[in-house]
Amino acid sequence: MFIEEVMELVELNPLRNSLVGLPGVSGLSTEQRKRLTIAVELVANPSIIFMDEPTSGLDARAAAIVMRTVRNTVDTGRTVVCTIHQPSIDIFEAFDELFLMKRGGQEIYVGPLGRHSSHLIKYFESIEGVSKIKDGYNPATWMLEVTTTAQELSLGVDFTDLYQNSDLYRYATVFVYEFINYTGYCHLSLNPSQFFFY
Repeated sequence: MFIEEVMELVELNPLRNSLVGLPGVSGLSTEQRKRLTIAVELVANPSIIFMDEPTSGLDARAAAIVMRTVRNTVDTGRTVVCTIHQPSIDIFEAFDELFLMKRGGQEIYVGPLGRHSSHLIKYFESIEGVSKIKDGYNPATWMLEVTTTAQELSLGVDFTDLYQNSDLYRYATVFVYEFINYTGYCHLSLNPSQFFFY
């Protein structure tokens, strides 16, 4: 029964009894193979799934289908963590939360995107000197443009320091501490911003 639910979730029922085949020669398309890979992971019934660039190599239509599968997975109560490079507006808007790091791995935004990326946009536009996003412009592209090292130098700011002194950071820290107290699955180092899960 669970297999049937997974097949439905990742929209593979029309491909039942198909051969996977050889990439680019026969069988399933690249997009269908990606959905099949997601299905294979889901059969283990994980509570969290990590996906590294699930839309890479796909055209816009195929990427939208894969992201619909990802959204369907999230809607079952599972957590999905994705890395995405240069997402379209539609793909970017499919995400609920964003963990943005600058070069070197330092956090500069961890929080909700909001409808039409409104939370993200509000956060960065509130920083003095950051240019406003133009109507219809891709928020993912804008976010990367306004947070470059060159922008930090030009504005005389450190986006990591700004984030670590923000209400957003304080909220995330409280959330993590509450999670730790609830689950007990964490060891805290002396630095409260470093959490080691086991």
